[in-house]
Amino acid sequence: MKKRVYLSAICALAINASALDIGTIQVESSTIEDKFATKKTEVSTTTTISGEEVDEAHAESVQQLLQSIPGVTTEYTSGDSLKIHLRGVENQMYMGEKPGVAIVIDGVPVFERTGKVNIDLDNVESIKVIKGGASYLFGDDALSGAVIITTKKGAKYNHNYGAVEFGSYGYRKYLARTGYANDNLSFHIQASQKKSDGYWEDSDYESNYLNGKLQYYIDDTSDLSFGFEYADRTKDTHGTVGGETAARTNPESIYYEDDQGSRDYTRDYDVELLKLFLTYSKDFSNNSNLLVNGYIYTDDTTYMSAPQTRDSDGLTDPSFDDEDYTYDNDYAQIQRGIKSEYRSSFDTFATLLGLDLRFNEYENKSIYRVNQALITSYRPFTAISDYYTAGDAKSDDTTDENVYAVYGEYKQEITKDLSATANLRYDLIKLDYEDHMDNKYKEDFKVYSYRLGMNYKINDNLDIYANYSTGFRAPTVTQLYAGSTSAWGYTENNPDLDPEKSHNYEIGLRARAKGIAYEAALFQIDRKDFIMKSSGNYGDSTRTYTDMWDNIGGARHRGLELSADGKATDKLSFNLAYTYLDAYYTQYDNFAIEFGGTDLTFFDATDNQIPRTPRHQLNLILDYMPINELKLTTEVNAKSDYYADDLNQIKIAGHATVNLLANYTNKIGDYQYNLFARVDNVFDKFYYNTARSSGDRNEDGVFDAEDLSITVNQGRVYTAGLSVKF
Repeated sequence: MKKRVYLSAICALAINASALDIGTIQVESSTIEDKFATKKTEVSTTTTISGEEVDEAHAESVQQLLQSIPGVTTEYTSGDSLKIHLRGVENQMYMGEKPGVAIVIDGVPVFERTGKVNIDLDNVESIKVIKGGASYLFGDDALSGAVIITTKKGAKYNHNYGAVEFGSYGYRKYLARTGYANDNLSFHIQASQKKSDGYWEDSDYESNYLNGKLQYYIDDTSDLSFGFEYADRTKDTHGTVGGETAARTNPESIYYEDDQGSRDYTRDYDVELLKLFLTYSKDFSNNSNLLVNGYIYTDDTTYMSAPQTRDSDGLTDPSFDDEDYTYDNDYAQIQRGIKSEYRSSFDTFATLLGLDLRFNEYENKSIYRVNQALITSYRPFTAISDYYTAGDAKSDDTTDENVYAVYGEYKQEITKDLSATANLRYDLIKLDYEDHMDNKYKEDFKVYSYRLGMNYKINDNLDIYANYSTGFRAPTVTQLYAGSTSAWGYTENNPDLDPEKSHNYEIGLRARAKGIAYEAALFQIDRKDFIMKSSGNYGDSTRTYTDMWDNIGGARHRGLELSADGKATDKLSFNLAYTYLDAYYTQYDNFAIEFGGTDLTFFDATDNQIPRTPRHQLNLILDYMPINELKLTTEVNAKSDYYADDLNQIKIAGHATVNLLANYTNKIGDYQYNLFARVDNVFDKFYYNTARSSGDRNEDGVFDAEDLSITVNQGRVYTAGLSVKF
């Protein structure tokens, strides 16, 4: 037998072997690999989607997969990048902030410029979602949990594979993969291309990927894994439409079609991503394991921003077309780090000790595309404060972020059926900022995060669990030193900002009966020290009020999550996910709007529902197999109405959609093939992917649905394809 080929399975069994049933007492947590994952004594709500489920779904984006998990929502426009939100926690100020969820790919927390994450669905081994504050494992930005993605690996990809897909709005995908395995190693390499003309004007995108993994078996208890992924993605506008009238009469138009000053603020994205990592794994005879992971992730993003509305003399010029933008932007990011974990299992307890070292660098460059006069509006006058020529720097700055963290987990068997888990993490975050104007700033944050939980086994088919956990999000350099780092200088510095914090309380149960797994969880997340602007969302262009970032907000998210999956009959299986969510501000007394370009009007939004958080959300998937080779899937997605604004004045109607999928798999000789056809939104339901508003956007003196930024769902979509494995 080629036992080295199956090393991962052997290692997992070795960890489980002990005088007691270590399936009851072992450390499930890991920030590097998922081979130890189990729910037997887990004290938090977790859900895992396998790579096989991902492949069978034939989804264009991960949004179509995550909606089957209770408590998960996404902010999705087009392409294969999106923001993921858990239990209603998201950025409420702007569209370009971190989402409050740690996104971890092969052990590495991945941050992209706009808070979105790019996921190559054709290279996924598993997707695991941990809900509740998860900074005890992952550190910064894990306010409401983490999404852990493991890419494909192992000897099971010892074959050749090719696939093609075509769909509505010019969608097409091409993929080729080859792999090899023997006693000492296994590897695969894969290339793919995905592109679409898009539903909205200028919403075309193209994504090209090259990735692979090599696993070398040093001996029967240790191995090395090297992985890489290169992505080249291009995308034009976000596809937003201005106001409900435009959304319902001309949803394919650009934002405010007849008002060039209200076009998409950013366009023409070109993103290059490179991920490299090397992981060493060693299992020891005394039920212990060592993992060491080193990585380098780079992100180089260019785009243009700020629609040009004035000529070089500062005068309004209505003749500019949709290619006239003011700035060219280049954002370069490098994430480097080393992570190490050592775990041990004993008769009545288990331990994990981890080290997380990060050395990240973020560089922002912005230059003028055109000659431009800078207009300063400061009542009682409006004046030209400076002139710039094409090629002049608007901003050029670098931030070094070093993170030094240690973390651990301790699990103790209290009785035969009761176990307790404790996690603790300490982060030292050091920020070092420098720009082309010789501004230099340094700031340190020291943050403790923890989790305490218990799991009680009532019987072999029923467990109850409870936990308390914390999360945090550290302030950014812009928030700390906005007045000095901003090209406009309208915002005062506030170097005394504290990290945002979340406190998560959760109680749940897991049950199994007649082949069906049930799970229910009650949760509450309290957010403290929410960082907001003292003069409202977008500040005060008249400079009448003091404008600075400050810890002035708070929120509470509480609700119920239910799930069930299993077989109803031999031929029919199902997955049901339901979420009830009540999310509201506990402190937000400085919401402000400029009506018609006049002075700010302030409102108290405390106790208001948080935008884009429907109270009810339901997903039901039915899989029917009339024959072994054919699977027919029906999916129902439904969500109730929600508010698009913080004042709770603009309500978006709920909706329900139906998706259909057919998969046929068979063999001809040594060739295994799969044919599929998918129809999303079968009944062509009209609804919004996203809708948000924070002010009198069209400056008509009224705050209403005409001020919304809306991404309209593209309606009924067809996709079909063929794949062959040999």
